Amino acid sequence: MENSKGRSIGRKFRDFLFSVANKEFLIFLFFLIASGGFWLVLSLNEETDHELLVPIRLTNVPKNVVVTTNVEDTLHVSVRDKGFFILTYVYGSKLKPIEIDFSKYTDDRKKSTISSSDLQRLVYQMMYKSTKVTSIRPDHFDIVYTFGHSKKVPVKMSGRVDPGESHYLASVKFWPDSVLIYADDEKLDSIKEAFTESIYLQNFTDTVMRNVGLRHIYGVKYIPNIVKIGLYPDIMTEQRIEVPITAVNMPEGKVLRTFPQRVKVIFVTGASMFRSIRPESFKVVADYNDIKANPTDKCTIRIIAVPHGVRNARPEISSVDYLIEEQ
Repeated sequence: MENSKGRSIGRKFRDFLFSVANKEFLIFLFFLIASGGFWLVLSLNEETDHELLVPIRLTNVPKNVVVTTNVEDTLHVSVRDKGFFILTYVYGSKLKPIEIDFSKYTDDRKKSTISSSDLQRLVYQMMYKSTKVTSIRPDHFDIVYTFGHSKKVPVKMSGRVDPGESHYLASVKFWPDSVLIYADDEKLDSIKEAFTESIYLQNFTDTVMRNVGLRHIYGVKYIPNIVKIGLYPDIMTEQRIEVPITAVNMPEGKVLRTFPQRVKVIFVTGASMFRSIRPESFKVVADYNDIKANPTDKCTIRIIAVPHGVRNARPEISSVDYLIEEQ
């Protein structure tokens, strides 16, 4: 019964397919496909321009050699030929990676240039005779190398970052915090730090994590050449801490006593840093030379040292009573 039902459905579909209306549609579809194919053949027989991506490989590089320039791994080759040949390049196996023999370009200067004519010659070796190369990008590239000379340098941030209102940049961290650089001896001696590419960031209040490249220097190779940076903003808060007053530049046999002997210092710092700040990290002084130059009833005090992370430090009072005693 199921077979009979299936045959019945098949007959209905066949009858529908070959009805008068559908015969006309099928004829129309046939001619549409035929005309499309004819148009395609004509199009493929016409000349056209196309950009091809051709891989590049540097071969025969000795194990003790480190290439310090960024050698291109792909050539952008613009060609002109009939569409049939262009399709062969794009979808066929005609194009192979270009192999550049490192040993043919070495010299005493440890620098060589692969010229435009060399690149065109290597490209034409893989092309049909009818194909014309109209342009190559890059049109040349340099090979700079060193025999494994390297050193480690710390990573530093380049650019400008401004946290949001009432915040400041408490710390910057890198992973890794130092990188290995390969270069000639002159560059190795001159490079003390590896700077990131310029970072510009404003109005952030939460921790920012980013991967950032290192600033390119011709003839220098970084390992790794990308690092992770962490920017840690903190809320600024005004605080007070009591600090002893210290006498400086006192002549022998004299003692300076101040009243009071301690003074409160007002300063701005990050909320998370305040717990680590100690009074001994500040230095508030009364200078005998100032007293001698401008003798008055009171001596001026000033702050000459503050701990890391402290801003806008100032004494709560600017002058105090004093007494100079003979020992």
